[in-house]
Amino acid sequence: MTTVPSTENLSSAVSELMERARDDLAALVSFPSVHLDSSKADASAASAAWVRDAFAELGFDVEVIVTSDGSPAVVGYRAGPEGSPTIALYSHHDVQPAGDDALWSSSPFELTERDGRWYGRGSADCKGNVVSHLTALRAVADDLSCNVRIIIEGSEEAGGEGLDDLVHTRPELFAADLILIGDAGNVAVGLPTLTTSLRGVVNVKVTVSALETAVHSGAAGGPTPDAMAALVAGLASLRNSRGDTVIDGVDNTQEWGGVVYSDEQFRADVGALAGTEILGSGSPADMAWARPAVTVIGMDAPSTADCAAAIIPQASAMLNLRIPPGMEPQPTYDALVAHLRAHIPWGVRVEFEPDAFGRPFRAATDGPGYIVLTDAMKAAYGSDGVFYAGQGGSIPLCTVLAEAHPAAEIALLGVEEPLCHIHAPDESVDPDEIRRTALTEAIVLATFGAK
Repeated sequence: MTTVPSTENLSSAVSELMERARDDLAALVSFPSVHLDSSKADASAASAAWVRDAFAELGFDVEVIVTSDGSPAVVGYRAGPEGSPTIALYSHHDVQPAGDDALWSSSPFELTERDGRWYGRGSADCKGNVVSHLTALRAVADDLSCNVRIIIEGSEEAGGEGLDDLVHTRPELFAADLILIGDAGNVAVGLPTLTTSLRGVVNVKVTVSALETAVHSGAAGGPTPDAMAALVAGLASLRNSRGDTVIDGVDNTQEWGGVVYSDEQFRADVGALAGTEILGSGSPADMAWARPAVTVIGMDAPSTADCAAAIIPQASAMLNLRIPPGMEPQPTYDALVAHLRAHIPWGVRVEFEPDAFGRPFRAATDGPGYIVLTDAMKAAYGSDGVFYAGQGGSIPLCTVLAEAHPAAEIALLGVEEPLCHIHAPDESVDPDEIRRTALTEAIVLATFGAK
C-alpha cells in the first residue's frame, strides 16, 4: 500500500518551500526567454537548461528537445509505484516581450517584491506555474503515488507549433491519465477555479481595393469609391448596437453554465474607463467564454501623422475571431468571409488571407482525475467548492493532446488571476497563489495513484 502524507504535512512542506520558490522564480524571471526575438535565443536556451536541471534534481529522466519551430522544450519522466497511473504536468518557460521598460515600475527581468506581490515578466505567465510544479514535487518528495511526466514548452507565446508537432511525432512523451495544464488560474485571488472551456481562434486578413491609385479628396471626393470607408462599413456590420458579434449564419446565443461573472467584476478586471458600457446581450461570462467574438486587432492605413487629403485606394484589417466549443474553425471562417462579401459595399474588390486556425476545447469533468483534483483544491483552499470558468483565449495544445490521447483527462489550473496583468507592464503574481496551486498539485500527486 502506498503511504499517503496528510494534507497538513503537505501544507507545512509547501509553506517551508516558499522561500525556495521565490529563489526559483527569481532565477527563471532573469531569463528574457522571448522565443520570437532571435536576439534572445541564448536566454531561451539558458531558461530551458535551468528547467531541465531543476527537474533532474528531483529524479526525472529529462531532456531538452529543440522542436520544429526552433524552441527548446523540456520533457521528462519519473516513475512512481509499479502499476500506478500517470500524471503529466505542463507549463511553458517562454514569455511575452517586456515592451517599453519605462512603463514598468521595476526591471521586467528582475523579480521584485512590492505590496506582497512578486513582479517580473513571466512571474505569472507562466514561470510561476513552473515553480508551482517544482514546489509540489519537492513537497511530495518520495511519496509519489503515480508516475509523473513534465512538459515545459518553449514557444507557447508564439503559437506553440513546435510542441504541437512534437505531440504528433512523439506522442509517447505525452501519454498520461491526467494532464494538468499549468497555464490558467482563478477568477479572483483565493477562489479555487478550474478552467473547463477554451475558445478557438480564426485569424483572417481582409483587404479592400477600390482604386488604382490615391486621388485628391477635394477633386474627386463624393462619387469616388473609398476603400477605407467600404472596409469600415463591413467591419461595422460585425457588431450590433448591443455589441454582440453578428455573423450571418453563426449562432451567438450560447450561455455559460459555470461561475457567475458580474459586470462590476469584469469592468474592474479589464480596466474599463468610467462611462463605457460592458458589451453584449448576455452576461460577461456568456460573452467572453461561451459566444463568438470578433476583434479588429490591426489595420493597414495611413497614420494620422502621415495622412494626405486623398481617397485611400486600398485598406486592410486583421480580424481575430474567437469561437466557443461546439464551433469549428473552417465553417466559421467560411461564414465570416461570406458575411463580409455581402456587407462590404459599392462593388469594391475584397480579398481574404486566412492567418491562423485553432479549435476550441471543452474538458470532460466527470472522470476520476477531476474528482481527485477537485477534492485537492477544496483542501488546499479551505473551500466547500470549486468554480468552473472559461477562458476567452486559446491554448491549442489542449486540443492536440486530446486528439493524441483521447482517454486522458485534461484540467487547467494555475497561479494566474486578474491582478496579475499578464502580457502587460508590471506583470505580477501573488505568492499565495503559487503556494495554493503547489499544495493542490502536491495532494493530487500524493493521492491519485494511492490504493
